[in-house]
Amino acid sequence: MKFYDKWDPPTVIISDGPYGLGKFPGEPHTPDRLAEWYAPHAAAWAKHSEPFTTLWFWNSELGWAKSHPALEMHGWQYEEAVIWDKGIAHIAGNVNSRTIRGVPVVTEIAVRYTRKATLPNLEGDELPLKEWLRYEWQRSGLPMSQSNAACGVANAATRKYLTQCHLWYFPPGEAVVAMAKWCTEYGFKTDRPYFSIDGIMKPTADAWNQMRAKWLHVHALTNVWQEPPVHGSERVKRSEGGYFHANQKPLTLMERQINASSDKGDVVWEPFGGLMSASVAAAKLGRRSFAAEVNVEFFEAATIRMRNALPVRLLKAVS
Repeated sequence: MKFYDKWDPPTVIISDGPYGLGKFPGEPHTPDRLAEWYAPHAAAWAKHSEPFTTLWFWNSELGWAKSHPALEMHGWQYEEAVIWDKGIAHIAGNVNSRTIRGVPVVTEIAVRYTRKATLPNLEGDELPLKEWLRYEWQRSGLPMSQSNAACGVANAATRKYLTQCHLWYFPPGEAVVAMAKWCTEYGFKTDRPYFSIDGIMKPTADAWNQMRAKWLHVHALTNVWQEPPVHGSERVKRSEGGYFHANQKPLTLMERQINASSDKGDVVWEPFGGLMSASVAAAKLGRRSFAAEVNVEFFEAATIRMRNALPVRLLKAVS
């Protein structure tokens, strides 16, 4: 919490924090109090984020269900839930069929959220983008149908860009600029530019496109990610033997999340670093990362791991 003010604003936040297992000091021993635990973090993330920030929230199915209300309350909008399927080998030989009272668990969940973006109207009320777009057009006094002519489309403006139903579609920046130009030329005269993001400057396509979280689609990739738990050389082990961290995430999953939600040079936050797998993946992909870890033993091991992933001149570790 004390570092968020010092980090650059994030494009992606990868949260792999407590699951409610009581594994480290301060972690709840059950998922029941996770919403309370995550609430100040969710609020801080939202405070320091941009409209285009994506949050990937890792947890168990129950842990996420308990945490979701806190995330939603503090400015995060649910987009989709991704299931990590670790495969049958994860539990093979470890299940007693005479005593188990359910199906064996081989999954974790990574839920994608985006920052809830709002813009003010003339009265200073913050409106969701869907409502704000329609408000801006309506204050011109022009018929809604003219928005189609403004955008050079048959009916997409009224059917998608300005509708308030489930068919609403985030308009491309060029469409917003075109609507602003049309309203300025044909609508009521106003001191506040139409569709102005800051209330002062005319909108630009680039500025408007920055109001939506980044997303790079990959064909044939579904919301079930089949990947075995980390083994072999990628697994960080203790010098005396044994795994260093019980829940080390595969780099392939971290890379998939970062690639989907950011571009090279963007900033990745890893608030609960552990062995800092997200930061290692960020380094490999040409992103800048900021991470924190309260467990000194994990922090020191992660620092060594990061030194192997980054040139020393680019690594700054503060204990």
